[in-house]
Amino acid sequence: MPLILVLGAQFGDEGKGKIVDLLAEKADIVVRFNGGDNAGHTVVVGEKTYKFHLMPSGAVHKKLCCLASGVAINPKTLADEIIMLKKDGKSPRLKIDSRAQIIMPYHVLLDNAMEEKAKIGTTKRGIGPCYADRSLRTGLRFCNFVEPKLFKAHLKKVLPLKKRELGSYNKRCVSERKILQEYMPLAAMLKRYEADVSLVIYEALKKQKCVLLEGAQGFCLDNDFGTYPYVTSSRTTAAGALLSAGVSHKFVERVIGVTKAYCTRVGSGPFVTELQGKLAEKIRNLGNEYGTTTGRPRRVGWLDMPMLRTASRICGFTELAVMKLDVLSGLKKIRVCEAYKCFGKKINELPASTALLEKCRPIYRDFRGFVLNKKIRNVQELPKEARAYLDFIEKTCGVPIRIISYGPERTQTIFVKKS
Repeated sequence: MPLILVLGAQFGDEGKGKIVDLLAEKADIVVRFNGGDNAGHTVVVGEKTYKFHLMPSGAVHKKLCCLASGVAINPKTLADEIIMLKKDGKSPRLKIDSRAQIIMPYHVLLDNAMEEKAKIGTTKRGIGPCYADRSLRTGLRFCNFVEPKLFKAHLKKVLPLKKRELGSYNKRCVSERKILQEYMPLAAMLKRYEADVSLVIYEALKKQKCVLLEGAQGFCLDNDFGTYPYVTSSRTTAAGALLSAGVSHKFVERVIGVTKAYCTRVGSGPFVTELQGKLAEKIRNLGNEYGTTTGRPRRVGWLDMPMLRTASRICGFTELAVMKLDVLSGLKKIRVCEAYKCFGKKINELPASTALLEKCRPIYRDFRGFVLNKKIRNVQELPKEARAYLDFIEKTCGVPIRIISYGPERTQTIFVKKS
């Protein structure tokens, strides 16, 4: 059985949660490999909507769910999600990698202080400072968090440093006493879930079981290949997924790139195809484009093919999942950015320089609008205008579209058979 990667191809919020939910029914293990509670995945099951920030989307199927070493864990958020699932009769089967980093209150305070001084558009959840501590070798691993003596020793070593850091922003640090009072019970609650997730995945794959790797954010927020510095603090590529989960590339069978039929972004940073005015507001409302984590209105724009081509090339997408096609239903004209123009030159891929990207202008191709009905069973039942739009995406990207979503419900999905 395969290792399947589900990756965002844009700026996050593409609809990865729905794809994982659909695939999880036949999977044995679902693994979240990166990010923290700065991400939000929405899963709709009948009339029930679940909004996860840390728990893998497979939790609603009672699948074995894992948080890999690359995840930054906020213990409060995770505990809340576990309690929520238990109340709903879905007690999670969960394993947390011993190497995963723990977000502490001082990380959140630092994130807020830095955002006040130089706005990037973070969710202010402490993700960046937590990953920074990992690189500086002053981070708190899950295996140390759940051992009281090691947790206390870590705080005694690190808190003086954090007090100085926060002091440089004229902010006060949380006391050791308060941290221990709040977090020791959480550590005791979560300790039972500790495991070597890398080994769990390996043993499962050796037994021919199906494992899903679920990403947070999207390609253009990758710490290396995204629109730096307006990026997240973790790796969002296929290579990053394998590294964070601790699994070999030899097991990979499918790499699914998830993209909306248009594009959205939260926070600051360049957005070549961004729309303003009434059309932007219309798409935002139709697509309910408000952050799962922050509630902030998302910036909206047309689909960006240079971005999608670059994501596909670097991640090695074997297929695409196109989400929210229904949001474009009823528009008279739909535009796609097929390339950028900058200083008189045509650019077909995402430039490395964010300064250059900010100067790029879109070269658009226009498509006739279409109207979708609510019960489409296959590609042939789509309007010809919608098929033309999807064909262009497929041919321009060079990757087949295997999944088309035209609504939040599971039934509002078309699985495209291989020809």
